[in-house]
Parts: sequence; C-alpha cells; structure tokens
Amino acid sequence: MSPSTAQKAPEQPSHNVSTPLVLLTSKYLTGPLTRLSRYYYLRPPYATTNTYIHPQSRTLGRSGHSLTRLRHSATNLSSTNGCTTTPKRLIPATICPVEVTNEVLHALAQPPVSHVSPAFAKTFQECIHMVRQVICTTTGQPFIIAGSGTLGWDQVAANLVEPGEAVLVLHTGYFGDGFKDCLVTYGAQVDLVKAPLGGRVPIAEVEAALKRRKYKAITITHVDTSTGVLSDAQGIAKIVKRVSPETLIILDGVCSVASEEIRMDAWGLDVVLTASQKGLGAPPGLSILIASQRALDIYKSRKTPVTSYYASWNKWLPIMKAYDQGLPAYFGTPPVNLITAFNASLKQITATGSLDERWRLHAQVSRRIKAVAEQLGMKQLAKEEGGRANGMTAVFLPEGIKAADVLGRLGTKGVVMAGGLVAEIKDRYIRIGHMGTSVVDDARRGDIEVFASALKEAMAEAKAERELANAATNV
Repeated sequence: MSPSTAQKAPEQPSHNVSTPLVLLTSKYLTGPLTRLSRYYYLRPPYATTNTYIHPQSRTLGRSGHSLTRLRHSATNLSSTNGCTTTPKRLIPATICPVEVTNEVLHALAQPPVSHVSPAFAKTFQECIHMVRQVICTTTGQPFIIAGSGTLGWDQVAANLVEPGEAVLVLHTGYFGDGFKDCLVTYGAQVDLVKAPLGGRVPIAEVEAALKRRKYKAITITHVDTSTGVLSDAQGIAKIVKRVSPETLIILDGVCSVASEEIRMDAWGLDVVLTASQKGLGAPPGLSILIASQRALDIYKSRKTPVTSYYASWNKWLPIMKAYDQGLPAYFGTPPVNLITAFNASLKQITATGSLDERWRLHAQVSRRIKAVAEQLGMKQLAKEEGGRANGMTAVFLPEGIKAADVLGRLGTKGVVMAGGLVAEIKDRYIRIGHMGTSVVDDARRGDIEVFASALKEAMAEAKAERELANAATNV
C-alpha cells in the first residue's frame, strides 16, 4: 500500500510498557523508500507501533514521505503482506526473562556498532564500572561474556579449581545439582551438603564439613530458582572465614543480583556470578562474573593448564582489563546490542547511587505476593521466614489442583508464570517472578496488581472446575 493512500490511525498514548514491533522492509514499500535494505527504529508517536526503517536513509524528508504518512502505512501493513507483528502483550511473572524497560528495548534496537569502536569501548567500560557498584565492590574484576548464567559455573570450574581438588557445594535445589555436575565435569571432587526440600543448609553442617576436609572452594546458590530458598550468604561466609579462611567463597547470584542484598567486599566473597535476564533487567545472553583479587591470584598460580578455551581467563582477563580502561580489545566478538541494552539497564539501577531502596522495594513486593498466595490457600515451598527470596515466590497449590490447571488460565489473562523444576513435585507447585522494573516501577505500571488479580481469578476457576469434577464423580 502506498503511504499516501493509507487511512489515518489513532494516536497511542505514551507509556513505559512493551509495545509491538513492526519490521518494515524495502520489499513492501513504494517510491523512494524501495532503496531501503536495513532498518531504522521509530517509536510512538511517530509510528503506531515500534517501527524499523533504514538508519542511513535521507529520502524521508526530501521525498514527501512524512513520518505521519509512514506511520499510517506501517499500521495498515499486515502479516499477510510481509509485516511481522508480535501478539498481544503478555506480562511476564516468570523467573526469567523478566520484563525490561522501554529504554532497554530502545538500546537493544540500535544498529550494531563495531566492538572495537571508541563509542562501544566507552559503553563496555561503563558496564564494568556499574557492575562493581551493583555488587558493592571497589576492587572486583568483572567478566561480561556472551553466554548464560551457566557459563559462570564453567568459569569457576575451569579457572579456579584444578582437577582432583575438593569443592563443597551447598544444595538448596535444582541448581545445586547443576553446579555440582559442572565441577565434576572439570575433574573436581565434590562433596554435597543438601538441605531438606524448602530449607536452608544448616550453618552447623557447613562448619562440620569444613572441619572434616580442606576445600579449594565452597559454592552457595544465593537463591535457588527451583525452590525460592534464599541462603544466608553473609552468615556462611563468616563461618568459612573463621573455620577455613583459605577456601574460596563462590556465590551463584543468578537469581539474586539486584534484587537481594549482596555486599561482595564487606562479606568477603571471592566470586559472584550472575546473568543479565533476571534482577539486572536486561535481555538474556550475558554471563556476568566478578572475581576478587584473591581469586585472580589463585587462578594465576595454578599448576595445571586452564581446562577450557572459551571460558578461560587467559583469554578474557586481558579483554576485560582493556575495556575497563575504555580501550577496545578482541578475543571473541561481544554481543554489542546486548551490552548496549545492559548498559541502559545498569544506568537505571544505579541512578540513585545506592541499591538500598531497590532491595527494600523487592522485599515489600515479595511480602505482598506471598500474602496473596497464602490467602488463596497456597503454602510457601521455602519453609523459613528469613529464607525466602524477595525476587520470586515458589508455592504449593491446594490439594487437587495441578500446575497446568493454573498456568494455562493465567496465560489467557495476559500473565505468564512458571511451573515447577523439582522433578518429584513439579506438578504440585508454581513459581512467580517479581523482580526488576515490574517491582521498582510498580507504582506507575501496576504489574503486581495484575499478577495478583490474575492469580486470584485463575485459582477461583481451577477450584470451581475441581468442585464440578468432584460432584460429578459423587453422582
């Protein structure tokens, strides 16, 4: 359809939620715009949806194809003639990926730049500095690498633990098993201290294990997303420092960074590993790890070669140190758009200079969600009051209701929550994510009320269906 013949579309109000995307390519445009072969990003009110047009085009203004007309043309294109649009927006109350802000989406949508350009080097440098701020360290060395949070396990196992060395893994759910498997793959001897389902590992058991054997490292899953258990990282670190000070303290913070209090320097942590797609409020795809100077010294003094290529600090440490100074460097091409989006999120997180208010808001929303769940007859999987995560909630459903009965109904109400990960009980519980912008911007967005209302409605429908089924069987 020619832009000049398009009908006028209604204006959309400005708001800070995800809006549909439209890809507008040269194949479906007429006139001077047919020379376009790449995309340029337009946002409302210049387009009724987020729209991409060639970034270097100079024909728009000179050829009479105004942004208003272009907006109308974009509106009238449909999926049948080459325009790709997203379906109705679903609000993610999953554990990840979390909702991201419009500023993060805008940063992600920029045309890719060279990873060795001065502009990108500055963006990467800012990320490194802000990651230190988020983790509360002044001396830790960040590693920001393309990959998932699991890559953090590989970095620990490949660089800090030599084959045959012992590691103590504290297990509070599914991801304790994962970290153990990774360490064993790299040749470590792993001892597991396993908490009862929904419980924390008792401090006394940690102390006893440290006294029985010398460990190169101890791993703590700060929040295990399969159970919602929040480990006492600070308390465990104190015990390690007292009983086995030579043991490296490794914190898996994939589901806790930027939603739970973490003070790397003050607590004496040697490694904090995380990922971009949870509390840090960016899209998936970045493995973020921060190593203490002690951890780096131990890595440099290892007697055997590093047991990975891609995860090797031999490769990545010079790159990170260069970007830390604002200088470009190369080992593997970084995901420039993801890092640009991550930069946008970090700037929002660190804007006030302190994370105290962010942590407070996550704790406040956590109490609110958990109270709603309990009112609906659900029980917390995490048993201890002080051992429940603030960025997520795992709850058992009432007797006779399965996870599938609730999750499908939530989807019809525009909300996505997660099923269980613990195999033996996976059908009996659900997991609710509440971290990032849905929490800190809740006063304006209202996502938490949407979560709560949808959960109430879904539970009421599931209970009504169960009662009908019970009545039918009793006839």
